[in-house]
Amino acid sequence: MTESREPDMVGLVRHPLVERTASCLEGAARVLGEAGIKLWEIDRDASLSQHSLELSRLRLLLTLGGDGTLLHGARMAAAHDIPLLGVNLGRLGFLTELEADGLEDGLRRFLAGEYWVEPRTVLDVTVAGNGRGPLREVGLNEALLQRDATGAMLRLRALVDSQEVGTFDADGVIIATASGSTAYALAAGGPILEPTVEGLVLVPLNPFALTVRPIVFPPKQSLTIELARNDALLTVDGGHARRLRQGEAVHVGAGADPLRLVRFSSGSRFYTRLRHKLGWGLPLVPTVRRHDGWPHPEEDAWDDELRHERRGAEQPPEV
Repeated sequence: MTESREPDMVGLVRHPLVERTASCLEGAARVLGEAGIKLWEIDRDASLSQHSLELSRLRLLLTLGGDGTLLHGARMAAAHDIPLLGVNLGRLGFLTELEADGLEDGLRRFLAGEYWVEPRTVLDVTVAGNGRGPLREVGLNEALLQRDATGAMLRLRALVDSQEVGTFDADGVIIATASGSTAYALAAGGPILEPTVEGLVLVPLNPFALTVRPIVFPPKQSLTIELARNDALLTVDGGHARRLRQGEAVHVGAGADPLRLVRFSSGSRFYTRLRHKLGWGLPLVPTVRRHDGWPHPEEDAWDDELRHERRGAEQPPEV
């Protein structure tokens, strides 16, 4: 007797509050239906064990929303080794590959095999201590350990492969992947890592001592953060917060298998995204740019006004 199998499926995770997801959903269903593929919508807050069998049979996981929606899909895709295609319906879309108007063409290209896969390191986060049940989560961006509503500063002990790094007082700590280095970790003063860098970065949040600075670790090392004083809250990729008690520890390492992001561009566009979506290296004053990317200062009123003000400041006062 042969085992019955589900039809070929593509999974969909979408933002529930973005109006444009409905029209995108119709377009995706039409393209996939023409190829005899079923589109299966998944609750973006579903647990990894809730649909384990169905997830293991997916050909692709599609996210409709912004980077936050992609993060919800990433934990499912990474846990089941499913390629992930992000469609941006939000404001930034730093991690996503397509805009809404490119969805249908992108699906056709995927089905035709006209794509490549960009591997991204993921986090494997576990909690142990004080006799409570274990917690394990997968994340793409970061694990955040921060003080709770009492506002009391934390005392944290950091270890790498059981070797002590040090103990420090801070509002919290971020442990991020290269993907997460351009998110909360960047806002907290951490370095930017190119996505193919497989290391992890530890970024203290408002440390009491100025000498406690971010550290980049190689991917094979496992980081442990022990709560030496006060309780804290743990979140992974902005998900549900879990309260940790003094004496508990968080273990963070690189996952065994990377997340596979579907890409259609001829190569990595990381630096283009960095420049145009995060503004790295762009002038603080807006400029009109030529087709080759260089400024057109003579056509830019902002630059003209700024130069006029500077010339005026350099002129000696009239006597």
